[in-house]
Formats: sequence, structure tokens, C-alpha cells
Amino acid sequence: MEKRTSYEIISSYVTAPIRLAMLKVKEEKRIRLSEIRIRSGRAVSFVYPDSIWFLTSGGELVKNHLSNNCITASPSDIKAMVEALCRYSMHSCSRELREGYFVIGQGVRVGAAGTFSETESRIIRDFSSLNFRISRCVQGCADEIFSRTCLNGRSVLICGGVNSGKTTLLRDLCRLCGNNFKVVLIDERNEISSTAGGVPDNDIGAMTDVIVGSKRDEGILSAIRTLSPDMIVCDEISGEKDTAAILNGFGCGVRFAASLHAESYEDMLRRTVARPLISAGVFDYAVFLEGSSFPSKIREIRRLKNAS
Repeated sequence: MEKRTSYEIISSYVTAPIRLAMLKVKEEKRIRLSEIRIRSGRAVSFVYPDSIWFLTSGGELVKNHLSNNCITASPSDIKAMVEALCRYSMHSCSRELREGYFVIGQGVRVGAAGTFSETESRIIRDFSSLNFRISRCVQGCADEIFSRTCLNGRSVLICGGVNSGKTTLLRDLCRLCGNNFKVVLIDERNEISSTAGGVPDNDIGAMTDVIVGSKRDEGILSAIRTLSPDMIVCDEISGEKDTAAILNGFGCGVRFAASLHAESYEDMLRRTVARPLISAGVFDYAVFLEGSSFPSKIREIRRLKNAS
């Protein structure tokens, strides 16, 4: 059976009028699409790296969100979509309702906005909008990074801003590394592997073990103790616990491929989570991406001064 695209997966979660309009959109209009945003009482928008368009009932994309033909989501549409995202069992999705996002097939991430409850559990009760982020597997996009860094036994930090393609590159880098040596992927949000029933939906490498749903620091420590990796791959390092776990792994001789929200070398050095890792020589190279207008395009591969 042919594998469904991220676009087709998203269309299966939206309500019928929106789905019918989405399926009428021409294939060439889907290629560079990065987000589909659905807001209660407003027109459905298609977000591209360089522009935003609005969806009509006929599957056309227009610039004017006030056009009479634009598809508008109702509160009941949003509610129905959330129920579908929760697999019609809200109580089983307390983590997603608390953290404000869902992950569906092929690692598509769905951000949610709304009103949080005032109870101790602090979960979203009234949803007002959903943001479906397109996930893509682009085999070959990490070839240059792999050949210049990981293939030679080096660790690498992929840096970029929002929607710059960090996860896409890291996914392909994981595939390349996992086809050559023992890798553990710490996939906290299941965005990279899209594992279901223990089987990754995306190609992450023949020798890659994947830990899904664990916090990054806990997953890293577990991998070091039990899975004897040559390399650990993880997305969006962001806190002191992540830093401490990576330093622990580095001390045990494990290499790392990770991503960080930073748009430049100077921005990377300003990040408190990164400074101890750079100073300790954990990462031999930093990769800087062009940005959201050119997703996954490499601007620079930089050798770090304190690298081992």
C-alpha cells in the first residue's frame, strides 16, 4: 500500500467541508506548504515559507481572507477535530491537553490554542485554533552534514530558527548514521520517527533504537545505561537537565547529533543550554540553516574552537 503524505494524513483529521476543499487543492500547491492553520470563526489558511493564502470551498487559494468563497471553521469543527486528535478519548490525552500539542502520522505536529482550565491539572478545555505543521522526509538533505561530520566520528549541533528545517535534517541525519553504526534516537514528541505499535513509520536507519515519549534527559540517561549507543540523536535541546544528560553521555564516550533553536553562531553562544556543551567540546561542528524561507538549506558548517 502506498504511503500517505503528511497532507493526506492532515486531511483525515479535519471536518468534511474543509477536507473536501483541501483535496481539491492542486498538487503543485502542496509542495512547499509548511502549515495549515484552522481558527474558529476565521478562514482556513495555508502557510508557505514566503506567503500566506486562504482556502476556498473550490480548492483555490486566495489572498483575501474576507472572500465569500473562503472556508471558515466553526467552534463545532474545532471541537470535532480535537476529538479526532484525541482518538475520541479525551482522558487518555491528558499530556497533550496539558502541553498544547498532538503528534499524528509521519510526525505531523498539531499545535493547539485555547483557554486553559483553572484546575490544578491546567489542561486546555476550550479550543480556539489548531496549527497542523507539515512533516517531510527528504532523503539526501543531510548528506553533506553526514560526510563532513558524523561519518568521521564527530558530533554535530544543527542550529536554526522556527520552521528552518532542523527536524527534517535531523531525521535524515539519523537515517544515515543509523545505517552505519549504533544509534539511539530520543524522540520525545514522536516527530522524527513517527513510531506506531513499536514500528517507526519513517526511515531512521537500520541500526537505530528509538525511545518515544520520554523526556530528553531521561531518555539519554536510559540509552547510556541500557543500549550502548555509538551516537545519540535528539531534537531541540532546551534545558539544564538536557545539558547535564548530554555532558554525562559525552563523558561516557557517546557522540551526539542534536538540534538547537539558534539563528547564528552568536545566538548559539548566548544560549545558556549550549554554552557548557560548547566549552566542554561535546560538539565538533555547528550547522547553521538559512531560515524559514529556505527550509533545510545549509548556510554554514562551522568547526567549533573547543572541539576535541
